[in-house]
Amino acid sequence: MNWIPPDITLPWLSVACGLPALGAVVLALLPRERDLLVKQTAVAFAGLTLVLSLIIAVQYDPSGGMQFVEEYAWIPTFGIHFALGLDGIGLVLFLLTAVITPIVMLASWYEPDNVSAARGVLSSEAPRRGVKTFFALVLLLEALALGVFAATDVFLFYLLFEATLIPMYFLIGGYGGPRRSYAAVKFLIYSLVGGLIMLAAVIGLYAVSAAQNDDPSMLLSSLTGLDIDPTVQKWLFVGFFVAFAIKAPMWPVHTWLPDAAREATPGTAVLLVAILDKIGTFGMIRFCLQIFPDASRWATPLIIVLAVISVLYGAICAIGQRDIKRLIAYTSISHFGVIVLGIFALTNLSAAGATLYMVNHGLATAALFLVAGYFILRRNSAQIGDFGGVDKVAPVGSGIFLFAVLSGLALPGLAPFVSEFMALAGTFQRYRVAAVIATVSIILAALYMLILYQRTMTGPTATSVANMPDLRPREIVAVVPLIVLILGLGLFPKPALDVISPAVDSTLQQVGVSDPEPSHPVTAPSESE
Repeated sequence: MNWIPPDITLPWLSVACGLPALGAVVLALLPRERDLLVKQTAVAFAGLTLVLSLIIAVQYDPSGGMQFVEEYAWIPTFGIHFALGLDGIGLVLFLLTAVITPIVMLASWYEPDNVSAARGVLSSEAPRRGVKTFFALVLLLEALALGVFAATDVFLFYLLFEATLIPMYFLIGGYGGPRRSYAAVKFLIYSLVGGLIMLAAVIGLYAVSAAQNDDPSMLLSSLTGLDIDPTVQKWLFVGFFVAFAIKAPMWPVHTWLPDAAREATPGTAVLLVAILDKIGTFGMIRFCLQIFPDASRWATPLIIVLAVISVLYGAICAIGQRDIKRLIAYTSISHFGVIVLGIFALTNLSAAGATLYMVNHGLATAALFLVAGYFILRRNSAQIGDFGGVDKVAPVGSGIFLFAVLSGLALPGLAPFVSEFMALAGTFQRYRVAAVIATVSIILAALYMLILYQRTMTGPTATSVANMPDLRPREIVAVVPLIVLILGLGLFPKPALDVISPAVDSTLQQVGVSDPEPSHPVTAPSESE
């Protein structure tokens, strides 16, 4: 559907990425004491960004290819462009970012009004930060994340990749729990180390491009298919992959996430896990596979092993957690292991499932963090043992939390099930042992999720929660879109897969792999039969 006259071309992606950045500037100019106006303005900009993103999605051609392409010379001497574009993989993550941001704003309406909300502890140790600073940082993070998923120039991607650290660092360190400074610094150090390694690889990639072309370019389209020495390609691949593995996060570079998620406010934790961490797995598909296809195949056996370890390690650690948000963080480490497994199994089914899982995991984890955050704030504690029998005093909230828990364990009929099944089934086509071992995580997921619900929501009502109020209308409104999307993508994932599959097929063709032949091919019956 064409929304504008054919003779007019709008820079759709530049406008969509710039709108929340403009919103952050507008918030900075508003009076500090006008908290309600600040919140309303922030939600308005996030809502407009969502509307524009939906218009982009409606105009997207499902047949595939990079669309809405914008290329402007930026630093011509080094072949660097301000270049944006979306294929099916980038589009679904672009939409996820646009959907999650206004939901987080509504759910976090009162978080920055008080002191620390990260662990549900109203501690005087946490200084009150400005409301407009909180919402401005959220809008800035949205703008940078949208740019990351749309960037088609490697240098531009790297800049935005690193820039996302700034608002997230201040969101954790400025509004988090008692150990917010430790968590924020740990997050920053891990991310900066990965970023510096990636910077070395970006410089090396430019050197390779400059050596082969009189007019070097950092555009993805120019670097794809570049003839890179096998040894050099392996080193460059490692530089990119390490940065993405830290961001994802994968075992053994995962330890920053449980601390960051525990100390962050529930809304910030959603932005971190549902959006920011997806940059890691997105980068693996977009840059590792496409620019370094030979090195990707070379590294696949080791990455498969690390992914399986991540799947099991995250699930086992989740079972033993006493803090609700640390438990959810460890479940995400396990789920990211499944995503990475699906990506590097290098089959169309597994890669499409992994991409869809990025979206579905973002929705399910957002629901878990937000609803858990509502109860944490009411109880002033994130310890599982401090709850019990909440379903009797807050039936609506406990019912919604049950839905989020069932989504987190990938119940059939809900969105995560479809994508997890595809990722594991596709992996089974090429790496059967790895797929079988990773499938154990399904049993472990049922264990840690149901234990969480049982210990917090059921049983005798604890005295400390006897007067706990149920969810407010605003809180319910914030999570309803997540419920609708989880149900919709669980029952009818075809529209998303129709967009994702062509992009995945194109990527795997560039890697030079095809799906394995069936071990027992079906033969046509003979005429006598």
